[in-house]
Amino acid sequence: AADVVGYSRLMAANEAETLSRLQSLLREIIEPRIHEFGGRVVKLMGDGLLADFSSTVNAVKCAVEVQEAISDRERSRTDDDRICLRIGINLGDVIIDGDDIFGDGVNIAARLEGLSEPNGICLSGTAFDTVDGKLDHHFEELGPQKVKNIAKPLRAYHLALARHQISKPESPLKDLPLPDKPSIAVLPFDDISPGGEQGFLADGITEEVITTLSRVSKLFVITRNSVLPYKGIALDLREAGQELGVHYVLEGSVRGGGNRVRISAQLIEAATGHHLWARRFDREVDDVFALQDELTKEIVSALQVELTEGEQARLAASNTRNFEAWQLAFEGRDLVHLHRKESVRKGRKLIEQATELDPNYAFAWGSLAEAHWKEAANEGWSADPGRSLEMALETSDRALALDPENADVLSMRSVILVTKRDFDGALRLAQEALRVAHSEANAIALATITLRSCGLAEEGLRQLALAKRHCRVFPAWYPYNEALCYWVLRQSDEAIAALHRATNIDREFSLAYALLAAIHAENGDTVEARKASEELLRADPMFSAEHYTESRPFRDPDLSSRLRNAMREANLPD
Repeated sequence: AADVVGYSRLMAANEAETLSRLQSLLREIIEPRIHEFGGRVVKLMGDGLLADFSSTVNAVKCAVEVQEAISDRERSRTDDDRICLRIGINLGDVIIDGDDIFGDGVNIAARLEGLSEPNGICLSGTAFDTVDGKLDHHFEELGPQKVKNIAKPLRAYHLALARHQISKPESPLKDLPLPDKPSIAVLPFDDISPGGEQGFLADGITEEVITTLSRVSKLFVITRNSVLPYKGIALDLREAGQELGVHYVLEGSVRGGGNRVRISAQLIEAATGHHLWARRFDREVDDVFALQDELTKEIVSALQVELTEGEQARLAASNTRNFEAWQLAFEGRDLVHLHRKESVRKGRKLIEQATELDPNYAFAWGSLAEAHWKEAANEGWSADPGRSLEMALETSDRALALDPENADVLSMRSVILVTKRDFDGALRLAQEALRVAHSEANAIALATITLRSCGLAEEGLRQLALAKRHCRVFPAWYPYNEALCYWVLRQSDEAIAALHRATNIDREFSLAYALLAAIHAENGDTVEARKASEELLRADPMFSAEHYTESRPFRDPDLSSRLRNAMREANLPD
């Protein structure tokens, strides 16, 4: 069993590039070596894979070559950006189901992978016994290891690789002061199903619980992006609480089999490790939505938080009861958030399928509005940008009719109205979104686009600081919009620094390079302006300065003229 170390952190930093690099490693290194040593890939699981071999010796040889080849490929990258694997190897009985295998033999391999060091290999005692003395490698005995869902302690051995040892990625998060109201981080739920087939369900439940709790005014909730780096790793809950700046953490697991699912959850006081509440829910898979409602209500009760009448109604409601629509909408929304032409197009099509399955699914309509707006706002993304913008309006209308106090949709619609130059309407919606957003960082950050477009750049910076407090691992468009606020205020040094933060997060984020070129040109720095222009055209050969400025207007026409002039000075293509 193999797993990517820090997968969620890498995906949060640059999802498109991470997926491309992983596919390359799989195609060029991992699969060829598995076949070379007589193994087969049983299944791929997003951030990992399961393979089986007829020979333990060959399995170990394969693992060594894979680790060394990946280490060679990735050694020029920084520790935080480097892809590396943990590998667990077990010799044991399995149950065969078609092309799949499962059972304790597989579960033990997965637990051994979790015990492995980054770029390391961990063997069970049974696997070690068959290779001892047959391979020219040093094995370190780890002693009996107690692991989750395995009754007896495991004998485990670590195989030391001398070349290019990779240090464990360190969290970029720093300790934060606690908020003045109950604060909580919902850690990624673990998929502990025998075949590891419930990963999507575990991720979806994590996000749904975070989203619902974020709408409670008397809670402070950390966003999904900020907890993703903790997925699949052993945690010191006290350290996690300090890093995220919260009083409480919720952790849980999902175990599926057939049409049944078991969800376990426990609420823990981070500073002391004291368990405040724990529950186990057994349901049919189709009943998982009612389970999510029940789970969030019990968490709120355990935190002794009093809900308003409106919040009680919202917690009682769910967007959909259609499991397939739910899957399609979340998968499509994640593709839209990659902010690439093809990913947005593919994401939009998935979300459209979700709305066909459930025409009353507010989340899907809101996500569809975002997809249409992105296609309208970016040159060459839509054959008819005007029609895409109208579709953004229509779908946001549909979402708000179903969920009038959805902060994300209110913010998205305010940005759409900015594009249509209805600044008064846009500002009203942005202010309403900020009133109901509470812990919804994405809605808060989106509203800042409207604030700075309407001349409220200082307020935009204040709201972005709040969004980043909720969302510790934020996407590139947060610092990009921060830079635009600084640019409006003529604080070019701060704007340039923010744009460099944006491109460090996403090297292909073309909008940041466009603004960077314009600011350097405005400052008279032609060398840096040319460098940024080259990066822009590499990332987006279709870029049009005219389309950029037209689709991102300001209430103050002098600001629009200033931006157009700066882009001309940077010699960006019209």
